Amino acid sequence: MRQKTQTDRARPTLCHAAAERPGRSTPPSGAHNFSGRGGSKDVGAAFEAHALVFLQRQRLRLVARNVACRGGEIDLVMRERDGALVFVEVRARAQRHFGGAAASIGWQKRQRLVRAARHYLATRVSVVPACRFDVVAFEAGRLVWLRDAFRADEV
Repeated sequence: MRQKTQTDRARPTLCHAAAERPGRSTPPSGAHNFSGRGGSKDVGAAFEAHALVFLQRQRLRLVARNVACRGGEIDLVMRERDGALVFVEVRARAQRHFGGAAASIGWQKRQRLVRAARHYLATRVSVVPACRFDVVAFEAGRLVWLRDAFRADEV
């Protein structure tokens, strides 16, 4: 028989939406390379919270945060005033090396986002509304919102 290891316990269930984490409303300030073992999740959560506030000011309504399934994760699921679902990926880079935050969403990442979105629609929505994929990128501290950044049929 196989003994459970710490990695077995850390694996997510098939699909879940993490609860909102209080106390993380502003992105970190100062020079930060956004990498490292201990703080990257906290830094990412702070940027997601900042993106959420921005999108809510643009009149989008929060549906879910950190929706994950075995094949991928969606940072934010929002709803437009017209009823369309918006799947949002939040990316941050301290510097523009290698193309910056928006360029870091390659073909494989787009595949994982589309896979997670399809799973979300299949398990939580009875009638599939119009959908789109947006990216909120923090490029050297500046927020860039890319509406309809890519389409599911391009993946």
